[in-house]
Amino acid sequence: MNTYLGIELGSTRIKAVAIDETLQPVSSGDYNWKSDFENGIWTYDLSEAWRGLGKAIQGVECKESIKAIGISGMMHGYLAFDRDWNLLTPFRTWQNTMTAEAAKELTALFSFNIPQRWSIAHLYQAVLNGEAHIDRIAHITTLAGYIHFMLTGVNAVGIGEASGIFPIDSEKLGYDERMLDAFDALMSKHRLPWSIREVLPDVLQAGEPAGVLTDTGAQLLGGLLPAGIPFAPPEGDAGTGMVATNAVAPATGNVSAGTSIFSMVVLERPLKNVYEEIDMVTTPTGKPVAMVHCNNCTNDSNEWISVLRETAALFGADPTGGELYTRLYEKSLEGDADCGGVLVCNYMAGEGVTHFDEGRPLVVRDPGAKFTLANFLRATLYATMATLKIGMDILAKENVCIRSLTGHGGLFKTPLVGQRYMAAACHAPVTCMETAGEGGPYGMALLAAYAVCRQNGETLEDYLNRNVFVSVSSTTLDPDPTDVLGFDRYIQKYQQLLAVEQSAVNHISLKERAL
Repeated sequence: MNTYLGIELGSTRIKAVAIDETLQPVSSGDYNWKSDFENGIWTYDLSEAWRGLGKAIQGVECKESIKAIGISGMMHGYLAFDRDWNLLTPFRTWQNTMTAEAAKELTALFSFNIPQRWSIAHLYQAVLNGEAHIDRIAHITTLAGYIHFMLTGVNAVGIGEASGIFPIDSEKLGYDERMLDAFDALMSKHRLPWSIREVLPDVLQAGEPAGVLTDTGAQLLGGLLPAGIPFAPPEGDAGTGMVATNAVAPATGNVSAGTSIFSMVVLERPLKNVYEEIDMVTTPTGKPVAMVHCNNCTNDSNEWISVLRETAALFGADPTGGELYTRLYEKSLEGDADCGGVLVCNYMAGEGVTHFDEGRPLVVRDPGAKFTLANFLRATLYATMATLKIGMDILAKENVCIRSLTGHGGLFKTPLVGQRYMAAACHAPVTCMETAGEGGPYGMALLAAYAVCRQNGETLEDYLNRNVFVSVSSTTLDPDPTDVLGFDRYIQKYQQLLAVEQSAVNHISLKERAL
């Protein structure tokens, strides 16, 4: 039976997933890695990327039957190369918040929100900083784009990945020409030996051919795969998550919730205004997507659950991780819909949506609050999605239609709990599917299959609906009116709590500097 391989170089894991002709996962392999903070920059060693890639592919049992491959990776960031593809500066990941000046200036220039983590913001900030490597740049790309080029010799990325490099024109399905011209005009005073069009990778849509595994590429993989296997356009982890959850059609969306949380909503029409809180990206076929990206999700609640595990140990109890999370999550359902006056701010790190450069976790309650275990647990879970809701409320004011929202990630592992709260927060039905468990690499494998198996003219949406999600087991929860009212009351107090959070950040930061 033919198989199709999806590989994703994520923030904490490199994973390879093979799917069969029924488009269901049949084998996988992975490799754990992490970023390093070196000389003030969050980075990864690219040599480890190749080691991890080999380890992940080794774990796949059906390598001889692979008929197509796709590479995905963490979006954004900055990889700059000279003409011979020598790396000019260490990989700068999406985690870095070092491009504020460039992002602000480009947002004003384009009348289009440019987040700090986007590749173009990193490039322009390097120019503003007068970094030594700028004169030698011949190519900039992302992690997925780099791995794809080395394996195929094709310097191109999928349009969803490209949308985190430079703004996309969703009608012409390429980089926005007006903004390219504006950037070159801005750069003219720096007298550099390249234009922006020359250094960006080409843009491809899902389904288009993107090269084959070359002899050199096969050698880089240690001979694990034979040369000649066709490749799908490389995509970002946001796009592959959309595919894995069947959220690529207008008015659909998905929420990925783990250590960070982000939502992707496919738009039926452009937004009327520009918002710093909303990133505009695309689906793998170029449809416009509004993205709300938040740095903080379950990290703080995970630490509270660890404290409760220690408490249980005092009485001789030793629940498994899954049992502990399930029991505590389900206990939160007994709490009041507005958490009874208990508030939690889960900011372990800064938060762009609410304009925080640093975070200080807080638990705050009114003197008359109902401080019960259930209300406390419910407040910690509300906090995981509170900042996302602030961004989603902007889309609601823009009258953005969301007919369906699919949830995936650790927050949704306990059945119904996170799903119910998310439906209340977003005022939309939330669906959880069994097949979303493999996440991004599964979505990339589907894109690989689509690239070689689609019928003439068949859209990605039709292909997924016809072949993948027609019989997938899923559960859908509509917003509960009581939960909606309670979450809305909670978020009003939460937004007031942010003034306390800002005071905590300012006070502790000043104290740390004084010491």
